[in-house]
Amino acid sequence: QVQLVESGGGLVQPGGSLRLSCAASTFTLDYYTIGWFRQAPGKEREGLSYISYSDGITRYADSVKGRFTVSRDNAKNTLYLQMNSLKPEDTAVYYCAAAEPGYSESYYGDLRAYDYWGQGTQVTVSS
Repeated sequence: QVQLVESGGGLVQPGGSLRLSCAASTFTLDYYTIGWFRQAPGKEREGLSYISYSDGITRYADSVKGRFTVSRDNAKNTLYLQMNSLKPEDTAVYYCAAAEPGYSESYYGDLRAYDYWGQGTQVTVSS
């Protein structure tokens, strides 16, 4: 069974930084496309970024491009989301998720491609 565990959320002031972790157990991360998502209260879940299993390239949503960076530590089987210049509108529950290989590249931007989800970690940006 695919299991993902997010950690690293918390309270941060505007302009601050946080690094979220997405640890995988029972499977190897680089076999799957891994996405980062968030959901704010009353809003739909939003895709932020995904790193493709096929080419290892990371893609970002316009809302976070230039501020958020994904990295991976294969030895720890863990993916990271470095979030800088945080804004109050970044407040949300953040999730990582894994998608099976084989879809068209464009489909990985759609949350419906992802079958395995972590439990989420809360990020609150407030002064």
